[in-house]
Amino acid sequence: MARPKKSCFGLNADNLLDSLRVRGGSAPLHSIRFSNLVIQSLLDQKLVKVQNTGCGFVLEINEEK
Repeated sequence: MARPKKSCFGLNADNLLDSLRVRGGSAPLHSIRFSNLVIQSLLDQKLVKVQNTGCGFVLEINEEK
C-alpha cells in the first residue's frame, strides 16, 4: 500500500525546523528563505518563537513543552 502523501506545505515546515536545528536552534529572521505562511504556521503551533535581540529578530525553536 502506498504511503500517504504529505502536503508540500508540511514538508516546508519540516525543512524549516530541520534548518533551525542544524543552525544550533536559531537563525536571524532576515536570513530565512521560507514563506511567511510557513513561519506563521510554526509560530501558531508554538514550535518556534521570535526574539528581538536589539539588533534584529531571531527565529528560534521553542523548547518549552
